[in-house]
Amino acid sequence: MTPSETLVLATYFFVLIILAVYGWHRYYLVYLYMKNRDRQPVAPPLPDPLPLVTVQLPIYNEMYVADRLIDAVCRMEYPRDRLEIQVLDDSTDETTSVAERAVRRHAADGVNIRYVHRTERSGFKAGALEAGLQVATGEYVAIFDADFVPAPDFLRRTVPYFADPRVAMVQARWGHINQNYSLLTKIQSILLDGHFVLEHGARNRSGLFFNFNGTAGIWRRAAIADAGGWQHDTLTEDLDLSYRAQLRGWSFVFVQDLVSPAEVPVEMNAFKSQQHRWAKGSIQTCRKLLPRILRSDLPFGVKVEAFFHLTANVNYLLMCVLSVLMAPSMVIRFNMGWYEMLLIDVPLFFAATASVANFYMVCQRELHADWTTRLKYLPFLMSIGIGLTVNNTRAVLEALFNRQGEFARTPKYRIEGQADEWIGKKYRQSFVVQPMIELALGLYFTATIFYALANGIFGTLPFLVLFQLGFLYTSLLSIVQQYAGNDVVLKPEEV
Repeated sequence: MTPSETLVLATYFFVLIILAVYGWHRYYLVYLYMKNRDRQPVAPPLPDPLPLVTVQLPIYNEMYVADRLIDAVCRMEYPRDRLEIQVLDDSTDETTSVAERAVRRHAADGVNIRYVHRTERSGFKAGALEAGLQVATGEYVAIFDADFVPAPDFLRRTVPYFADPRVAMVQARWGHINQNYSLLTKIQSILLDGHFVLEHGARNRSGLFFNFNGTAGIWRRAAIADAGGWQHDTLTEDLDLSYRAQLRGWSFVFVQDLVSPAEVPVEMNAFKSQQHRWAKGSIQTCRKLLPRILRSDLPFGVKVEAFFHLTANVNYLLMCVLSVLMAPSMVIRFNMGWYEMLLIDVPLFFAATASVANFYMVCQRELHADWTTRLKYLPFLMSIGIGLTVNNTRAVLEALFNRQGEFARTPKYRIEGQADEWIGKKYRQSFVVQPMIELALGLYFTATIFYALANGIFGTLPFLVLFQLGFLYTSLLSIVQQYAGNDVVLKPEEV
């Protein structure tokens, strides 16, 4: 082989081995979950008297969902003299009037609700939460984003856990109001289920660190202050505060059977924007806190899991390198002998990809009696995950090179059923260059598939098709939804 061919293969296999290691880590999370499956937290009785609770509702340009959120929170089954509601509105559009009207309506009914409007967005969501805390009266603080519809018994089911003085935060599982709206929303619901059920469940029940998800959770106010308060030097202020609090010795509780429904994004560009913010924020938090975690006297297992958790999105950068190198490495090794290629490539790819399928299959089995009918979505889930490579690689690089950016909230349109439409509504997001890069990669893998077919390299075809479909789907859906509406959105039953 020439030096350049050696470099291509060495880089290719180096990246593939690292991805396989992270794939085996998913198996480990499943193992931890199953090992501790019966160790679900048990809530003590409700305290008497009930403590004062402040519910914070941070919103920014959410005209379609703000009143739904406020109405739901005002229906909570909690004594009015023990409950304070803060609508923390940083909006610059009609949301202000929508929210103000809802606040006045409920205040007239005797609800202790207050409208707080900032004229500037310093600190973005973290800044709004911190500003609200300065005038809050509650001993505990529950937080809900604008697209959530919390259950009436949310507080009565979470407050009892604070009987343990070490508990800083109680997190509920996210539900999905519109999961059956399209293929995209169905895939997102499965992805989120995996994150909550297996990641949170495995970590929490094993005594490892896990994170508050920014909404559908309740904090002990003293723990927020003890951990250093809300800070806005990352885009994931929730992940940042979670690790700082647990480093201070506080414990968290995840209540899997308490579900807080919310909307998932219905358009690809909004989904990409959300994923970009989460990926960038997690790497920012990694840069900020991982050295401190590794230097601490925490148990070795806690440190290792924190490393895998906080560095997970670096995989997208590796996936981007892998995507570029797959075709040349296949050509080089085909000329060396296709049998050797199958012996090396397929096991590594299987370790990296089969773990994903197993992870989400186990999750769906835990949640749904009809889990076998949901297995048909797993190939699409893996493809869409691959299709996010360019989007999230950009996020990782921005975080690694300390490129700051504005907190871009995910637009929601109050899409609750398949008859609802988002076309023509405000807050549409657009990408210009990125879908073209994704489309180019989709065509690149299409050509690679033809090469593999022409030369009888059939063992790699399933993996090549996953990459091809992922890049073509994310790019074309971004372009079509941006310029032509949602005519091509696939419904789950059409798959």
